[in-house]
Amino acid sequence: MGFSEQVGKEANDALLNRKRGVWVNGPVIVGAGPSGLATAACLKEQGVPSIILEKADCIASLWQHRTYNRLKLHLPKQFCELPRKPFPEDFPTYPSKSQFIDYLESYNKEFELNPRFNECVQSAKYDETCGLWRVSTKSCPKGGLAVREFEYICRWLIVATGENAEPVIPDIAGSETFKGQIIHACEYKNGAKYVGKKVLVVGCGNSGMEVSLDLANHNANPSMVVRSQVHVLPREMFGKSTFGVAMAMMRWLPLWLVDRLILFIAWLMLGNTGRYGLPRPKTGPIELKNVAGKTPVLDIGALKKIRSGHIKVVPAVECFTTHGAKFADGTVQDFDAVVWATGYKSNVPYWLEKCDFFSRSGMPKTPFPNGWKGGSGLYAVGFTRRGLLGTSMDARRIAKDIGTTWKEDNKQTKTNQFKSCHRRCISQF
Repeated sequence: MGFSEQVGKEANDALLNRKRGVWVNGPVIVGAGPSGLATAACLKEQGVPSIILEKADCIASLWQHRTYNRLKLHLPKQFCELPRKPFPEDFPTYPSKSQFIDYLESYNKEFELNPRFNECVQSAKYDETCGLWRVSTKSCPKGGLAVREFEYICRWLIVATGENAEPVIPDIAGSETFKGQIIHACEYKNGAKYVGKKVLVVGCGNSGMEVSLDLANHNANPSMVVRSQVHVLPREMFGKSTFGVAMAMMRWLPLWLVDRLILFIAWLMLGNTGRYGLPRPKTGPIELKNVAGKTPVLDIGALKKIRSGHIKVVPAVECFTTHGAKFADGTVQDFDAVVWATGYKSNVPYWLEKCDFFSRSGMPKTPFPNGWKGGSGLYAVGFTRRGLLGTSMDARRIAKDIGTTWKEDNKQTKTNQFKSCHRRCISQF
């Protein structure tokens, strides 16, 4: 290669690798899960364009890559549909994982949302000088192409990465010396490879219960760690979803009375769960969900396996040993594998800079139903701790709020030539 060719190649590489500025004539949405898709669709209905940035190579990566095979929606489909598109009528009451993914793919295609995949947000900060958001990303294109860096400049930033962006891994002494396999529930698919093995499932929420049930159904020997009190409710009451029954009651009765009635019915159907190592909190299930965001477990068969002894309940893990674990009651047991069913957390603190709207835990400081709007054009969707129903509510609020401003600005732009010129100049950045 000649000198001039080498110089040309280096100059071209430098041009490709430098950070490129992109003006977004509308909001930037971070996250292409159900929250991001719902918000983009609602914005489109308001006539507002947007760009969705997604670090994975697909929509709803949590559902597609980090969930177990037997997963189904815990609530009936009518409580989980996104704005402007109901579930197909032939879908069951509780759609499966694959059916929900198909629904989201159809949603994305129908509204032509077209997220930008493999765009990992490195930082986002509000520039007070120009009154705009600067969102820096690294793009990892396929085919061995060089990593590209972009800076998206926008007036509105919508955080749609949700409550479940990153797995929570507890720091328990001795885990690094354990000789068996340790995985998070996001890596667990099914119990086929655990037949006959002793598996410790750390966590007794919906994921912990379902992983334990799946292991038992595959003839493994699961033990489930119960570290705190938990509400276990039947998924259905009187042929209707427990959630639907509770919502119907709350139209006419105070919350405390609904909690008592739900717990009384649960006692009639499930008995005293405390007898099986699952003591209930003193606070009712709905109140606890509202105050602490702790979701009650909806039983789909795990309690029966606990009663029969196919799923053993054990106390908190004090430390791990080379071949097992020591528990808070002093007992020691051997295990072949460990599954962390310890939930997920928000990743917002890692990339959103100098923002007082979110707490250190990555959740909005303002509780539901007012945690969807911050200052300086910042919004949050998917942080309500109320599932897809809360997501749809926030998506509509955000779209309406931005849409109102968008329409007012467009009217002013037609009569304000200076603003039009300013916008065109930024578009060329």
